[in-house]
Amino acid sequence: MNRLSTKTVRFLTKKGLKISFAESCTGGLLSSSITSISGSSKVFNIGLITYSNNSKINILKVPKKIITKYGAVSYETCLWMLNGLRRITKANIYLSITGIAGPDGGSKEKPVGLVYIGIIKGNKQLIKKYLFKKKNRIYIQRSTVNKALNLILSFAK
Repeated sequence: MNRLSTKTVRFLTKKGLKISFAESCTGGLLSSSITSISGSSKVFNIGLITYSNNSKINILKVPKKIITKYGAVSYETCLWMLNGLRRITKANIYLSITGIAGPDGGSKEKPVGLVYIGIIKGNKQLIKKYLFKKKNRIYIQRSTVNKALNLILSFAK
């Protein structure tokens, strides 16, 4: 993760881009991976840990009906998290993460390891769905961060 974080910070610095995050299942691990790199203050704007449904609703303004209808771990919630982040902070790139890191909390429809990562840059937007097979919490969180960092690098070019 550290090499990828360094690469991401250098890339964003070179491009003169600022980034903001809204994290759920990663609990700040993505923000930490960026801020652990010297010079990250040039690119890192804000990292919100909107872990609970209430924080998604109250801070990011995800409508309660979206969470009720689709669940906190869904394409729709991930999209609303992105848009909420965009409303409350100024950056060039916005990224949101919601998922089930386990080992509990999964269901047949939404198993442990299901993660959505959303990214917006300008008028380009993408939400990716991942299903990590290994049901280990730390593995899922770290894998999600790696996917997010790779997504930043590929999406922001």
